[in-house]
Amino acid sequence: MIIDLTGNRDGTGPARLLGMVEGRSKQPFKAWLAEREESWRNRVEVVAMDGFTGFKTAASEELPDAVAIMDPFHVVRLAGDALDRCRRRVQLAVHGHRGRRSDPLYTAR
Repeated sequence: MIIDLTGNRDGTGPARLLGMVEGRSKQPFKAWLAEREESWRNRVEVVAMDGFTGFKTAASEELPDAVAIMDPFHVVRLAGDALDRCRRRVQLAVHGHRGRRSDPLYTAR
């Protein structure tokens, strides 16, 4: 899904769905961007996306002046996953087994 978040950023209204591409690869997103007019592509300042490198590569090739960032949902998800891996490692090192319902580290997840 390609969404215009300008309204959210500026506080002028809701986000708008611009388009949807099928598949999760660089090529469909790159083709969708290439179909837009150059004047439209030149106005894009920021591209927020998940961490998939294909999307970042497509954006950098078709929108060279835009800044690519990771969207907040995926940043929080990656941080949560890293914290969970750390919790599991500490659980195993301290207790010698995977988390159990009664273990404080397990209940803190």
